[in-house]
Formats: sequence, C-alpha cells, structure tokens
Amino acid sequence: MNANTNRGYEPSRITELKKKMGEATYLVVESDDNSDEFVNFNFVGLFEGREVIYDAALYTLRMHFESEVYELAEHRAAQRFPEFKKIRYEEDENGDLKSLDGLEEEIGLFMTEAMWEIEEEEIVKVQEHLEIDTNLDEGIGLNAGLNVPVIDESVIEKFIKEYKEDILNLDDTFFSFALEEDEEEE
Repeated sequence: MNANTNRGYEPSRITELKKKMGEATYLVVESDDNSDEFVNFNFVGLFEGREVIYDAALYTLRMHFESEVYELAEHRAAQRFPEFKKIRYEEDENGDLKSLDGLEEEIGLFMTEAMWEIEEEEIVKVQEHLEIDTNLDEGIGLNAGLNVPVIDESVIEKFIKEYKEDILNLDDTFFSFALEEDEEEE
C-alpha cells in the first residue's frame, strides 16, 4: 500500500481526526479489547515527511508474554491431539459459561499444564519492541510492547511524544514473567 492509495494520508481524514481529538494528542479506538494492559488509539504524525494517521496498539510485556505462552501451549495441544480445535467458550441463556465436552476439557487441562511448564522452564522471553505496518488501507500501523505495569494516559502520551521526536528508546533486555492464576477459579 503506498501513500497515494492509503486513505490515512488524505487531508480530509486527518482534519476529521484532529477535530475529534480536540486538544488531546490521541483518540482511543473504542473496542472491547482495550484494557489496562492494551489500548488501541489513533494519532497524527509524520511518516517519510508526510502527515498521516497512525493506528497504534500499545500493550504490556506481561500481556505479550502471556499471549506467547498461550500460543505455544496451543501449538503443543495441536500436536498432542489430532482433533484439536481452539476451545470456544459459549454462554447459556443465563449468561453462564456452558460446560466443555470431555475432549475440550482434556485439551484445556493439557494446555494449562503446558503453560505452567513453559513458564517454569522460561522457554518464552519477550522484549520491548515496535512494529511498523505500512500496508494498511488507512494510515500506518504501530504495535508496541512496553515493559510497564499498565497502559494509561501517561504511557500513551510519552510514547507518542518520543515516537514523534524520534527518541523512543526501547529496552532490549529479555523478560520472562510468572503466570498469574485465574482469580475467578474456585
């Protein structure tokens, strides 16, 4: 996707976003995925000398670590169970989770054990990173994992300022985290 066909470079779209932002430096993209560990937002900046809309996602390294551990456990489950398919939790008419069938439960237990083993053996390590995606239909994509406990307004503001000023300094140290037990388990 080049700047001539990418709608994120269109002055009318940039002006519209700036109006929505008002005095703010960014606008959160409303999504159920947003949490204290992940935020998707837009801001306006320069890319290769041209003004453009950035579609950014910031997330904590802990969240990135847990996602990597889960994906590795899924991979192991797929190898162990030929009939493996991702477990889909469904709700009943009361909003309660429906029980898993026997195979799903066995796969779930296997994955839980695999996740604990992966964590214990420190197989997964993550580091701060920034990925730039220039192939969006609208704007430039930025995905960044930061070693912070939460993604809040101050973290987002600091990230945007340092990115725009080209002084973003990412820590290249590799980190591993302890998996947290599900607090809702009884």
